[in-house]
Amino acid sequence: MVPIGVLNGALRQGWYGQYLAELTAHQVSTATALVLLGVYMRAVIRRWPPMGAGEALAIGFLWLSLTLAFEFLFGHFVAGHTWTRLLADYDLAAGRVWVLIPLWVVLAPWVFRPRQFAP
Repeated sequence: MVPIGVLNGALRQGWYGQYLAELTAHQVSTATALVLLGVYMRAVIRRWPPMGAGEALAIGFLWLSLTLAFEFLFGHFVAGHTWTRLLADYDLAAGRVWVLIPLWVVLAPWVFRPRQFAP
């Protein structure tokens, strides 16, 4: 998922972010990340399906933990962003919708899991 995040950020910085207001670019970036991550996560879950809903949620929480750890640790210690700046993307009242990314990461394995239907 890291390459998807890097690609998504590069598209924002190198292309449409130059033409949109910062908040709009943030919202577009969130939407494109949701779609790109969804395509990837669906492929992973189809390739290695969880045994049930509980396992799907466990996978989602593992992915969530790794995603947040990468985002905050890399963002702070490598990119040099302040904790305040990193948390600002989660401020829904300010129109920041990045919180949808971790929500999608945790729920996608459950959404895309194979379902067994009784005849």
